Amino acid sequence: MPKMKTKSSCKKRFKVTAKGRIKAAQAGKRHGMIKRTNKFIRNARGTTTLSKADEQIIKPMMPYAR
Repeated sequence: MPKMKTKSSCKKRFKVTAKGRIKAAQAGKRHGMIKRTNKFIRNARGTTTLSKADEQIIKPMMPYAR
C-alpha cells in the first residue's frame, strides 16, 4: 500500500502534544496591532491548543503525527 500524504500546510503550522492534542500559534497577531488592546496582545502570546472540533479537521491531514 502506498504511503499517505501529509498536508504541507499542516506540518508547517501545527504540532502534536504528548497527549495527542494539536498545538498552534495564536490567531490575530500578524498585523493591525494598533487597533488591538494591550490585553489582547498579552493574552495572545505563545501557542494554544485547538478545540476538539478543530482537531477533528486537522488530524486526518497529518496521518503520521503521533
